[in-house]
Amino acid sequence: MKIQERTGAGQGRSAAPAQASVGDRLPTPPRERKPALAALAVLLILVGALGATMLVLQAGDRIEVVKVTQEIPAGGKVTDSNVTSVMVAEDAAINYVKWNQLSALKSLKAKSTIYKDTVVMGQMFSEEVGATQGKTLVGVSLKAGQFPADIKVGDTVAAYRVTEGGSGSGGNSSAPATGGNSLIVDNAVVSTVPAANGDELVGSTNSSYTLAVDNDDAGALAQAAANNEVVLVLVPSSN
Repeated sequence: MKIQERTGAGQGRSAAPAQASVGDRLPTPPRERKPALAALAVLLILVGALGATMLVLQAGDRIEVVKVTQEIPAGGKVTDSNVTSVMVAEDAAINYVKWNQLSALKSLKAKSTIYKDTVVMGQMFSEEVGATQGKTLVGVSLKAGQFPADIKVGDTVAAYRVTEGGSGSGGNSSAPATGGNSLIVDNAVVSTVPAANGDELVGSTNSSYTLAVDNDDAGALAQAAANNEVVLVLVPSSN
């Protein structure tokens, strides 16, 4: 009797709920979204991109200028074959000669020697060529036949002492004999030429030229010019 009661009592009990396993995680509440932080992150990205763009634009603010590819002597001119164009950063403090100013530059003369790979500045050129360091200006009075036709400022010429029969005295012939020929200067640069309307000396049929020569050659050239013994020969340009 007691056994049945106990059995019945045991059958009437409800089963205890199973405990959660150790490996299971409790559910977490959903994260709270913060739109302000997201907007700030986007703004920072945009600011960084804008700054990078400005740096690129500033680095690309370049201009096309003239650079010498072959040495130009004092009094020499720019030609299509002795210059090229290069890109440089624009700087208002530097007087670059822009590539689109090349035509105007060709009419000017170099004040002094401009060496290869030099980026041209406006102050390197002028309309007239004067004496420079290491150079002396020597004037010569020449008759027709003693200088090449169409000689121009900036041309390089060689000056020879030419005397009749090697006598060493000034000759009156416009075609001197070859008895006393000797080279005086091999690279004189023409600094001035007679004007187009005539620049002959008063009372003379001679034409006056000015040559820029090395200081060491100036004395010999001046002496030969005083004796009317100078003949100029045009030196072909290597440009």
